Amino acid sequence: MWKEFITSISEEYYFKEPASKYEISQIQKELNVELPEELAALLNETNGVCDSWNCPLIWSTSLIMEDNQFFRGFEEYRDIYMPFDNLFFFSDAGNGDLFCYAIQKNGNIEKNDIFVWNHEDDSRTWIANSLKQFVEGWITGKISI
Repeated sequence: MWKEFITSISEEYYFKEPASKYEISQIQKELNVELPEELAALLNETNGVCDSWNCPLIWSTSLIMEDNQFFRGFEEYRDIYMPFDNLFFFSDAGNGDLFCYAIQKNGNIEKNDIFVWNHEDDSRTWIANSLKQFVEGWITGKISI
């Protein structure tokens, strides 16, 4: 479903092998979060989506783990940014800004809303109702930051 959807918008993207159940479970375990169904479905089809210049539209499971752990644990960021524990990053804009879901207190992502975190002013701004809307909007330019 995701591959066909993305390809219907643009043929400039390529897909990786599906993420393993272990890789997906490691994200949930290590980051203490339940993945939204839409993101889990995408990762079950492809472990990341990149354009022809190898820029990720959706990060791989390893990059999701790496970047979320970095932002949650980097000591110097604690003095200049609000905590990142309630954000789940899955993509970036290529300029330092990151796309994310909001995590509720219980570790669940209860809404499919997508936000952008601005690295310059630490704002967190809503940009899409769902991953599907985000993907389509970002590829077509309807969503820009």
